[in-house]
Amino acid sequence: MLSLKAVFAGYGGGNVLQSVDLECAEQTITCIVGPNGAGKSTVLRVISGLLRPSAGEITMDGQAIGDQAPDEILRRGITQVPQSHALFPAMSVHENVLMGGYLIRKNRRLLRDRLELVRERVPLVAERAHDHAGNLSGGQRRMVEIARCLMLDPKVILLDEPSLGLDPRSLAGVADLIHSLNQEGTTVLLVEQNVRLGLGLATHGVVMEGGKVRLTGTAAAIKDDPEIAALYLGGTRASPIPQNTPSTGPETTSV
Repeated sequence: MLSLKAVFAGYGGGNVLQSVDLECAEQTITCIVGPNGAGKSTVLRVISGLLRPSAGEITMDGQAIGDQAPDEILRRGITQVPQSHALFPAMSVHENVLMGGYLIRKNRRLLRDRLELVRERVPLVAERAHDHAGNLSGGQRRMVEIARCLMLDPKVILLDEPSLGLDPRSLAGVADLIHSLNQEGTTVLLVEQNVRLGLGLATHGVVMEGGKVRLTGTAAAIKDDPEIAALYLGGTRASPIPQNTPSTGPETTSV
């Protein structure tokens, strides 16, 4: 469904991403992990059209999207939930969610139907409809951010650090929502610093370092990899992940 091949991208003339290869198939959850500065969030930005790649190819269902503007990427069925501060705090929950349907605003019936579906998928949207978004807890705000993306009935949802700043209870609710959406057919690509959470939720995993994909495979296999466990799950790292570390899956993440 979604593919990156030899993608370079960055800021101010320098490339953060160094020939990134990544593949995500339909109805899967892929989690990208890695140290700060590895290029994880930059991957999401080039997919969503917020950053144009300097080289390489990005395709969705076999069609090139690397040169498309963000609104066209949205029309192709890819939405993104940023790390934080994505809601308008002085607007109600209802108004914030409706903003997600901006591209379909002229089709009032479709907008109404989509809103009703979102209210069913995320009950909080109905329960707190008239409350200002700024009065919600961190977990509730994250739920509304995801709900807003659902107004376009996306094929792919990009999530940047969905666990950021959430307490355990809120975290469980967000994880349940992500799992539920995936079970209903939505493909998810997420970046997560909480490695246990991210790989525990995902079907496939990607380890990035220095702007490159170093390791790919099933999420369970990557979580159980001794070097990954030592680096991210409580141990220490003795040496860099080798460039040609054998993968637990195919060369790129076939998800």
